[in-house]
Amino acid sequence: MTDIKTTEAKLSSKAEIILLKIKHNRLLGNLRKIAKDIKKDHELALELWSTAEFLPRLLAVLILDKKRLSEDDLNAFTADMQTHDFNERNNLMDWLFANQLTKDKQKIALIESWANSPFALQRRTFWYYQGRLRWTGKTPPENTEDLLSLIEATITQEQAEVQWAMNFTAGWIGVFDEQYRDRCIELGKRTGLYKDEKVSKGCTPNYLPDFIRIEYNKRQKD
Repeated sequence: MTDIKTTEAKLSSKAEIILLKIKHNRLLGNLRKIAKDIKKDHELALELWSTAEFLPRLLAVLILDKKRLSEDDLNAFTADMQTHDFNERNNLMDWLFANQLTKDKQKIALIESWANSPFALQRRTFWYYQGRLRWTGKTPPENTEDLLSLIEATITQEQAEVQWAMNFTAGWIGVFDEQYRDRCIELGKRTGLYKDEKVSKGCTPNYLPDFIRIEYNKRQKD
């Protein structure tokens, strides 16, 4: 397991310089520019993570060495994320997912084992991954029945971030798999999740009957 430093540990001068850069360039796009200059620096990433601050942790995610991330490390990172507010912790996990976990076959296998993780963020990632596979057309269809049955049985009991990801998966199942479409629409009607949600112009609502209709129709025009 990687030695994740505590906030009490004195930061290196390198880490202090990077923190000053972040302080003066707080846009997310600037974090990516800083990360591009650093490339990969696992020790620096752990120092930045140890600050417990949102932007340094986002940068840390970008420069971690995925080959040095163990399951214990990911559990520790996930537990740390829970100290952030709802939006920040989901953002941190999404960046970890996109920039580290999907880049490594072993990490993908780990994601696929998170359906019953004690961490809500890991369960959310499991479901988001399943939905993303369908969205990008890369998933084999064999597990769809099991996934949909599990969503139907548990979505109303799940935490908000997990509910969203389960709904996301059901939405894309409904869009791409005709045999399950009516079932997914009925799920949305039964749960009523996101029915009254307001979305920006041009955005697709999360309410399953609307989501499936809009996204399916988009693809008929292509």
